Amino acid sequence: MKIKGEVKKILFEAKDSGYTVFVLETADQDITVCGYAGSIYAGEELEIAGNWRVHVKYGRQFWLEQIKRPKDISLKGIKNFLCSNLIKGIGPKLGQELVTCFGKEILDILDNEPEKLLSVSGIGPKKLQTIVDSWQEQKQARELALFLQSYGISTGYAQKILKKYGDSAISKIKQNPYTLAKDIKGIGFKRADEMALKLGLSKDSFFRLEAGTIYTLHKLSEQGHFFYPQEELLLQLEDLFSLDKEVILAALDKMEQLNKIFRVNLKEQGISQAIYLGYFYRLEQEIATRVFHLATFSSPAKANNLFTEIENLEKKQKITLSEEQKQAVVQAIESKFFILTGGPGTGKTTITKFIVDYFKNKKYTVKLCAPTGRAAKRLEQATGHKASTIHRLLKASPEGGFEYGEEKKLKTDVLIVDEASMLDGPIFLALLRALPLTARLILVGDINQLPAIGPGNILSDLLQSQVIASKCLQTIFRQAKTSLIVLNAHRINQGKLPLSNQKPAPESDFFWIEEDNLGKIQKLVVKLCVERIPKVYGFHPRDVQILTPMHKGELGTIALNSLLQARLNASNLKRAKSLKRGQTIFVPGDKVIQLSNNYDKQVFNGDLGLVKDIDEEKGVLLVDFDGIEVEYLREELDELNLAYAISVHKSQGSEFPVVIMPLVTQHFILLQRNLIYTGLTRAKKLMILIGSKKALFIGLSKIGQDKRYTHLKYRLQELFNG
Repeated sequence: MKIKGEVKKILFEAKDSGYTVFVLETADQDITVCGYAGSIYAGEELEIAGNWRVHVKYGRQFWLEQIKRPKDISLKGIKNFLCSNLIKGIGPKLGQELVTCFGKEILDILDNEPEKLLSVSGIGPKKLQTIVDSWQEQKQARELALFLQSYGISTGYAQKILKKYGDSAISKIKQNPYTLAKDIKGIGFKRADEMALKLGLSKDSFFRLEAGTIYTLHKLSEQGHFFYPQEELLLQLEDLFSLDKEVILAALDKMEQLNKIFRVNLKEQGISQAIYLGYFYRLEQEIATRVFHLATFSSPAKANNLFTEIENLEKKQKITLSEEQKQAVVQAIESKFFILTGGPGTGKTTITKFIVDYFKNKKYTVKLCAPTGRAAKRLEQATGHKASTIHRLLKASPEGGFEYGEEKKLKTDVLIVDEASMLDGPIFLALLRALPLTARLILVGDINQLPAIGPGNILSDLLQSQVIASKCLQTIFRQAKTSLIVLNAHRINQGKLPLSNQKPAPESDFFWIEEDNLGKIQKLVVKLCVERIPKVYGFHPRDVQILTPMHKGELGTIALNSLLQARLNASNLKRAKSLKRGQTIFVPGDKVIQLSNNYDKQVFNGDLGLVKDIDEEKGVLLVDFDGIEVEYLREELDELNLAYAISVHKSQGSEFPVVIMPLVTQHFILLQRNLIYTGLTRAKKLMILIGSKKALFIGLSKIGQDKRYTHLKYRLQELFNG
């Protein structure tokens, strides 16, 4: 709907994004308007379009989608604008004087003959320049906002675009709208494509085909792929572009000539035409080369009296290693690059601590890290030595990249990386670049867990190449055998149904509740979290983590987060300060999860925190991430989501006292063995699996469904064996 009125009062304005809350005076009433309005001022006449929404605390508000300013501005409107302090150098007094002197012509004078302002008392050359610069900046921002809006792109992006492109923003966008998809976070290919087609670019424009191909390959990299077979890629591109295969192939030829993509014949994998983005082609080659040089550089000599030293360390630590564990320790000590794998209860943590202590006793410098904050904290607690996230170890910079790398190496003799199944290509390469060739590298992980969220299949490729020293622990230790969580994790990994609880609560640490009805499962998940587990086991609801395969549906993260927030944080929802993003309301006390890496704030994908405070007036939300407090502006809330329920993928690297995981046939697309296994191994003290036996059978029978197209294994074999 459309509404006309005059801006009566600005309640809040975020200068960097243009998000504004203001009161609009209409012929009938005063209304509160929220949205990306750009720079507006009290007294400005506007015509707005949007929809009504009801805020839990502030009631009825009008959410802005479009804004129009009348072309013929009244003298009163001009006066209000000049007196609004929006133009640097012009305050209310000078604004009034300019209107008195020049009337309606003042806007034309500012555009074309600004030197006339020198006749006004108090305006000298220096002040005139300030006024002209500010006027041009305001004009550019408004013109760009109106231009974007006319093509369906939110004015909230105007400031980002101006900062990136400057004075030539509109002409640059008109020339190639697809640069927006590449340069401006939040504007994807599809939105830029709509704009481009409205601007008259042809459907077979090379700009369009290049941008769409890069977009598709990037989307495929988010599924883990370094490359994609050409025939399969063409099917996706034909669907995206609605063009014939020949037109697309011609564009691919041109992209190959420009080194934007690489076509490679991967005969070992039976793929005659593999398409790589240039970035991933070079990344995969560099990883292979650096692994080769690290692993083969001055390999350490076999230690003298090693078994005697191991026995002495066993006595000191008052433990007895099994033969299998001793073999792993010896390999780790004697290898330049070593991988330790094994399921829960097989002693990975014990061996890691043993290895750290051995090298520390030898006065080696040892650094420990893990992909997530929670995994790093667990590693530190298990070994008794300081551990950090990989990003903090390498000192991630706000501008992107890392302080430690090719030019500045880490000062360490041994680097141990836990939860190595989570390593994607870019972060693994960053580690390799930062590691001196003289150092040892030890990766510790569980190969049966879900692979990394990012591109690549690093741990699996390294192991399958069989060129890196490794040990897979098989034996489950006696103390672990009493845990149904551990036993069932191994059963699931073997494709077997989990064992049912043999002891009553609260003695058992695993329960399988068979239920087919989605509504009943949903109610049961909420009741278990809110009432039954706290009552029977004494856990706080905050210790209970819901893990689910999907985001949508009755048992997806969206629905479960809404229900759990309403039960667990009801008092704050009714009374406390709040901020809203889309349909999600954040209030103090909410569990939240970071959805992407933010190097500026030093928070990373998968970090879990608690909303500590909210300043509604400034639009600022404060989150506590395990003692580190981070502020989010209203327009940054798309980086956060509620975390009462999170996806199994997002849980990687974390461990929770209690896990509840629903599994139903509705999750069919994502159900697979390693997903169930990963969810189960996140539970430390209690695991509750709820759902249908059919869904469980489906998941257990599906292995290798998340196949990733990489060639690293073969590159490594060629380097080491060639």
